[in-house]
Amino acid sequence: MPPVKTFGERIADALLEDGLLSTNQFAELQQQQKASGVRLLKLLVEKSYVSEYDLSVSMGRVLSVPPVNLARISIPLEVADLLPREVAVNHKVIPVSRLENKIYLAMADPLNVLALDDVRRITRHEVAPLIASEKSILDKLNSLDAARSGSLEDIINDAKERGDGTDSEDVQLAKESLEEVNLDQLAASTEEAPVIKLANLILVQAIKDRASDIHLEPFEKSMRLRYRLDGVLVDATPPPKSMQLALASRLKIMSSLDIAERRLPQDGRMRVKVGGKDYDIRVSVLPTVHGEKVVMRVLDKGNLSASLDKLGLDPDTFQQVRAAVDAPHGLILVTGPTGSGKTTTLYSALNELNNPIYNIVTVEDPVEFQVPGINQVPTKKEIGLTFANALRSILRQDPDIVMIGEIRDTETAEIAVEAALTGHQVLSTMHCNDAPGAITRLDDMGIAPFLISSSVILACAQRLMRRICSHCKEPVTYPAKMYQDLNIDPSIFDGVTLYRGRGCDRCKNSGYAGRLAIIEAMTVTDEIRKLIISRSSARDMGKVALGQGMRTLRMVALDRVREGLSTLEQVLVLTSAA
Repeated sequence: MPPVKTFGERIADALLEDGLLSTNQFAELQQQQKASGVRLLKLLVEKSYVSEYDLSVSMGRVLSVPPVNLARISIPLEVADLLPREVAVNHKVIPVSRLENKIYLAMADPLNVLALDDVRRITRHEVAPLIASEKSILDKLNSLDAARSGSLEDIINDAKERGDGTDSEDVQLAKESLEEVNLDQLAASTEEAPVIKLANLILVQAIKDRASDIHLEPFEKSMRLRYRLDGVLVDATPPPKSMQLALASRLKIMSSLDIAERRLPQDGRMRVKVGGKDYDIRVSVLPTVHGEKVVMRVLDKGNLSASLDKLGLDPDTFQQVRAAVDAPHGLILVTGPTGSGKTTTLYSALNELNNPIYNIVTVEDPVEFQVPGINQVPTKKEIGLTFANALRSILRQDPDIVMIGEIRDTETAEIAVEAALTGHQVLSTMHCNDAPGAITRLDDMGIAPFLISSSVILACAQRLMRRICSHCKEPVTYPAKMYQDLNIDPSIFDGVTLYRGRGCDRCKNSGYAGRLAIIEAMTVTDEIRKLIISRSSARDMGKVALGQGMRTLRMVALDRVREGLSTLEQVLVLTSAA
């Protein structure tokens, strides 16, 4: 008698039948499931082999529950309000429509009997379940929240209708305003409903669009609002100039900053709750000629991977990173430009190492993610708490694992190397272009080559590559010039279908949705140690590492293109031909 298939395997069979999942992908998922114990459906979503909507359609077919695409339907507020928001978020459900004594309920898990019972009890209606992805349900709940308080455009238009005196045709002598603003009036203006709503909606819109940064910029007669989506700045409807001072002050109050200080830069942070999830937002205020520019970085703990095998690394790179993280001591370096996900990768490693048997301490500027079980120290230059000073004190605290936010100077580098040599595991980031470059960077900082060769066990380079939108993905044929620009042989794509994103409402017509990490990992072997001691160039070290199996950023990026996850344009943008 054949074994009974699990629910996840039945879903996978349906995806295979529909041609949405390949047999190779299914075999890989089964291997990972056996190794990690993670549910098959969760691995499917994390690997992005199928879109959440396609997955919900297949689940609906297996369960005989009709799917619903929440992004394409409008839900009346009176229907959504049949169920308290806390209940909807807790059970991942949302009422879609009502017909007499029956409500149609979109559910992430139609098998959740407790959710069905709660909805029947609260609404006193019969329930007809529909299936939708968890993300689409939470997104719809957030958009309904915004609809209740008015849209960003509504609030901005209302403010413009009130007027700011810029339409006057009178010619007057312009004078630069140097007088101090009345702080009582300023504090009162920040508590006005339109300012509070506008500040809140700017944050909600950023979180809904999965933006990493919010830029609020003042100019002479206008303001500009931009969100950084998947690494690219995108314009949004700007607030009126008349709200500039009140809006900046409101954001400063939310971040516990001084609203009276408008001549010096200030840094702060706030914590907000949207859709039942907590978000940390780092706030930077910079005085400019036309007022204060506010930049906010949205830090979502959900972006942290619980373990290394969820970073999406190829098998060879994964084995190298795993061996380094499991080593009892040594220095692990992750390099790359600002915003390439270096800190997120280190925290993913720390999450796996986070265990009561270890004393883990980090020193950062600033602390980006607050993680229970890890002692995190923020630097404060103004009082002399630098990376180097903090590290000296940390090493007297009997640490097992130390994470340094960034090695910026010789003093910090010396202490990091010393800590790695004295039996500690040290993880840190640096700014350079490739993995071998991290070694020469330490040499340039004045660290003796014999100390580098004895302490560094792994150097990585990382970039974030934009992922093709799964909703408008289509085959594409590239011209021969593209291959010439990339300096690659087109034959490596023989028998492989290449894709691009056509552009749709889901991805704001960009063709991309989300990003994935590409990592070049160089293990410091005996051969490379000899090159370090002889002060060989980064190029020579790279050649030896390639001979030992290292995969460059270019190779990893091309693999992602072959897998149908990204495009050749992204390879051209992110990696060099060397």
